Amino acid sequence: MDRNLRFATQVKFSPENIQEFSEKLNTLSPIELVDLIESKPPEEKNLIFKALSQNLEVQTFEYLPFRTQKEILNILPSEEIAYLLNSISPDDRTTLLQELPNGLVTHLLKYLSPEERALTIKLLGYPENSVGRLMTPDYLSIKMDWTVKQVLDFVREKGKDSETINVIYAIDDKGVLIDDFRIRQFLIAPLDAQVKDLADYHFLALHVDDNEEKAINVFRKYGRVALPVVNEKNVLLGIVTFDDILAVAVKEDTEDIQKIGGTEALDGPYMEIPFLSLMRKRVGWLIVLFLGEMLTASAMGYFEDEIAKAVVLALFLPLIISSGGNAGSQASTLIIRALALGEITVKDWWRIMHREIYSGIFLGLSLGVIGFFRVSVWSLFTNIYGIHWPLIAVTIFLGLTGVVLWGSLSGSMMPLILKRLGFDPAVSSAPFVATLVDVTGLIIYFSIAKIVLKGTLL
Repeated sequence: MDRNLRFATQVKFSPENIQEFSEKLNTLSPIELVDLIESKPPEEKNLIFKALSQNLEVQTFEYLPFRTQKEILNILPSEEIAYLLNSISPDDRTTLLQELPNGLVTHLLKYLSPEERALTIKLLGYPENSVGRLMTPDYLSIKMDWTVKQVLDFVREKGKDSETINVIYAIDDKGVLIDDFRIRQFLIAPLDAQVKDLADYHFLALHVDDNEEKAINVFRKYGRVALPVVNEKNVLLGIVTFDDILAVAVKEDTEDIQKIGGTEALDGPYMEIPFLSLMRKRVGWLIVLFLGEMLTASAMGYFEDEIAKAVVLALFLPLIISSGGNAGSQASTLIIRALALGEITVKDWWRIMHREIYSGIFLGLSLGVIGFFRVSVWSLFTNIYGIHWPLIAVTIFLGLTGVVLWGSLSGSMMPLILKRLGFDPAVSSAPFVATLVDVTGLIIYFSIAKIVLKGTLL
């Protein structure tokens, strides 16, 4: 850790001493300042931020979490808010504004220059969660008849204003994207060579209306640091960079994990969510799952006579239904994640079902064999299962096989069905699938028991 950062971490900042430490604070990098600011209470955060140079303020602000950005905007004077909002990159500004209430967004737009306001309104006008809201117009574009020398001179002149200089885009007079080039292509080419001599006319681009999920998958698949964004006429509108996609991917993954766990996606960090809001996010699904589990009691009531005649069957109920629920949760989680990564699509449903049938049979037989031997071994030392223990062992074996098979099929098909209907597959959370399999698993188990034990215990 840098000595100045270590020192600043240990200091308690106050209005009386902040100027004394201002010089040391301004030697830190934006990332170090973010770590420092986040480690301090609100009153110290504001003091530290206001002690930074304007340039460092802008760089640090772009890396701060949304909640801290909002706190800082609330304490800055109008002229500093105007400078900050006009200086941060358009994509970061759009990300900030789209998280704020509409009334506050309208107020903040007044601080922007006419050019920046028009650009921001344009970006906010794209559909929510679309690539259009992620892109920035800060990129380098060149013409095909330029020489390599002209390109390098242009990079030196305009590169500081671009989001990245790793990739440069060639467009025609109408702004249509023709090709993209890595900067190294120009660094090693003869200075008198023309851009068109280096072109292969192959490029990868995102459409401005593509959703964030598609953008994440494209970046993940092709390993790009930036991608151009075009409209239906292939006109270059902006670029999306890897850091923005990474932030969106973390957000998307967090929401999916929370939904898989049986809760609504949280609007912010766990410790930052108000208690009542957190309860609203959790209680809804718990009530739904509770009502679903009540069907389990109804199913058991339907088989009341069978349970009365063979009480021993009830001993294995937790074993049977939990195994099916666990298998369903496994399958559901695997399919949801595979969908998110683009490894599978809804069109693969038959291949997935085919695979899960074999998986369910294998897993069910594995657990069924263990259940069979459990009953057999216990019968050597105790009479708890009576003289018909072999039939009970067979019932447990077949019950586990059937319930685990059904759990695997249900867990794998539910996300695909929801995806096909236009819903978020993560809604078929592990608890939801487990509850579904609990109810249907009882029916499978007792139906098998009625067949196997007919004429003996039943």
